[in-house]
Amino acid sequence: MSQTVRPREATPARVRPGARRTSIEVEPLTCTIGAELSGVNLGDASRDDDLFAEIKQLLSQYKVLFLRDQDITRAEHVAFAARFGALEEHPVVGSDPDHPGLVRIYKDLDSKPEHYENALHCDATWREQPPMGAVLRCVETPEVGGDTIWVNMAEAYRRLPAHIKSQIADLRARHSIEATFGAAMPMEQRQRLAAQYPDPEHPVVRTHPESGEKVLFVNTFTTHFVNYHTPENVRFGQDYAPGAAHLLAYLTSQAAIPEYQVRWRWTRNSVAIWDNRSTQHYAVQDYWPAVRKMERAGIVGDRPF
Repeated sequence: MSQTVRPREATPARVRPGARRTSIEVEPLTCTIGAELSGVNLGDASRDDDLFAEIKQLLSQYKVLFLRDQDITRAEHVAFAARFGALEEHPVVGSDPDHPGLVRIYKDLDSKPEHYENALHCDATWREQPPMGAVLRCVETPEVGGDTIWVNMAEAYRRLPAHIKSQIADLRARHSIEATFGAAMPMEQRQRLAAQYPDPEHPVVRTHPESGEKVLFVNTFTTHFVNYHTPENVRFGQDYAPGAAHLLAYLTSQAAIPEYQVRWRWTRNSVAIWDNRSTQHYAVQDYWPAVRKMERAGIVGDRPF
C-alpha cells in the first residue's frame, strides 16, 4: 500500500475510482497532531488486511485520522473498529441494539443539552482498562458549529518543564465515573454506578504500549492524586491542600494549549479515528438547538502503566 503525503497548500489530487484500493493520500493538518486521508474507504479496510495495516500505522504516526465521504454501513463501521480489538459497551449511553459496541450520540430537539462532552477528556479513564481508541462517524451535522478538538498528550508531556516531569514521575491518580456521569443522577443510582465501576488508580504519566512515548494521563475524569501526601512533597497541610489540587489543575490545563491541538469540521459521513491512549478531545457544543448525530465504536484497551 503506497502513501502520498500532500503538503497543506497543495491542490488536492483527484483519485480515480479504480485507484482507491491502491493508494492513500495523507494530508497532515498540523505539525503536532492529525492527518486527513483520502483515496480510501473504511468499508474496504474492514475486509482488507493490508489496507487496515496501513491505516493502523498512520494512526500510530498521527494519533488521529480524518476521512470524508465514508458512506459505509453500521455493520462496516463496527467491523472496521473491531479490527483494532474487542468493542466495549458504555454503561450510561448504551449501544445500538443491532450493532453491539456502536454508541449513538444523538443531540436533537428532543434531547436536553448535556455538558459532559464539552470538556477536554480522554474516554473512559474511569475504567481499569480505558479504551484503546475509537472510530466516530458523523450521521448528521449542524450547518455551523459542532467541531471536535483533539490534543496530543504525548507532546503535552514532552514540553513540560523538567522540574514538573521530575515531580510527577511516580504520581498516581484516581479517575471517577461517579463524579462525572454520575453527578446528575439520583443518589441511589449514582452509588450503584460507583459500585459497578470503582474509581481506578492510573499513573499520571503513562507509557504508550506501542510507541513507548510518555503521555500526560490526567483529564476531566481525574479527581485527585493518591500518593502525593509524602514527606518529600508536604511540609504542612497547605502544601497538600490546595497544593496538590493546584498541581493537578496545572497538569489538566495543558490540554487547552492550542499548539498541541487539531480541530475538525464535521460533514455528513466524515469519520475520525483516534488513539485514546495518547490524546484527549473536546466536542464543542456551540450549535444548540441544531441537530448533531454521531455514531461511535469504542475499542477495549489495556491497563495503563
